Amino acid sequence: MRKKGISILGSTGSIGVNTLEVLRMHPDRFKVVSLAAGNNIALLKEQIEEFRPSFVSVADSSAASALRGSVSVPVEIGFGVEGAIRAAAFDGAQMCVSAISGAAGLLPTMAAIKAGVDIALANKETLVLAGPLVMEAVRKRGIKFLPVDSEHSAVYQSIAGHRPEDIKRVILTASGGPFLKTPIQDFPGITTEAALRHPKWKMGRKISIDSATLVNKGLEVIEARWLFNLPPDKISVVIHPQSIVHSMVEYIDGSIMAQMGNPDMKGPIAYALSWPERIDSGTPALGFNGLSLEFHDPEPERFPCLGLAYDALRVGGTAPAVLNAADEVAVAMFLEGRLPFTGICAVIREVMEGYGHKEIGSIEDVLEADRAAREAASSFAARM
Repeated sequence: MRKKGISILGSTGSIGVNTLEVLRMHPDRFKVVSLAAGNNIALLKEQIEEFRPSFVSVADSSAASALRGSVSVPVEIGFGVEGAIRAAAFDGAQMCVSAISGAAGLLPTMAAIKAGVDIALANKETLVLAGPLVMEAVRKRGIKFLPVDSEHSAVYQSIAGHRPEDIKRVILTASGGPFLKTPIQDFPGITTEAALRHPKWKMGRKISIDSATLVNKGLEVIEARWLFNLPPDKISVVIHPQSIVHSMVEYIDGSIMAQMGNPDMKGPIAYALSWPERIDSGTPALGFNGLSLEFHDPEPERFPCLGLAYDALRVGGTAPAVLNAADEVAVAMFLEGRLPFTGICAVIREVMEGYGHKEIGSIEDVLEADRAAREAASSFAARM
């Protein structure tokens, strides 16, 4: 069997590390061609020495210099946006695992698409910022475009073998994060440490905060719109604290197809890497003795950011990019202790209401909206 060449964007992050765990289990099926990371040089060095990629990219020139001085195996090293773009579609890559956090994942992912490389998408911001442009590029190149987010992977698996016209709605599940039962009046005093303690998933810092505010689920709603070509009124969110049912699809005959499993990202990663086959992911089997499943609707006053994401999706154009940019700025300031927890939603709302949204015709339109929204968010947050 010929090994499938894999490039990984965000190799030192949670998804990247889990991807390498899956690849480690199947050395006869996959070969790591290239890696892109940030500034975690120590972990990247270990990954290079174990998986022997031909090319790696890091955040900047200083990180590249540090890596060159420490790595003991031959590897070409790049840095910055250009380095990540080169890593995404490096020679020999047949699938790119797009797991860079935030808007930074857009350009490298688009580069891989245009080069005809299949995508395993964990960077939801690629579709949030530029959904119509991305999906048009996917159609033109005829590549595989497979979701890695557990919710979208669950939907993808639940629609297999069914006609799109028979779908009544997609139901994305959300754990509710660490503050599902916290009194709303206590939200202004929520600390960074508390917000990072997700009850079910081990994730990066930014996505953990987004899970606490439910911005993450809002971004997933926007992602689902483009992945499955559905209008906003056919995409629902339900709180499911156990995180066992990863998402569901309801059909016009009343049937509901659900994908279940233990909360472990290696499952959806393995599915994307090996589709249409299935391989061992290392995820422990789900036990049913004593299993209890709970579902209820999200409270709008507890999770106002979810409503803002639906607003952005309905407005369309640059609105989702503005939402995402404002959130990235606000979350960074919260993590630095410069903004209260409740300030995250306040910043997003202010920037969305103050920005004149327009249709997007190019990646440049998206990048300009992202830049302007970040500037507005920083200015408003500083005044707060």
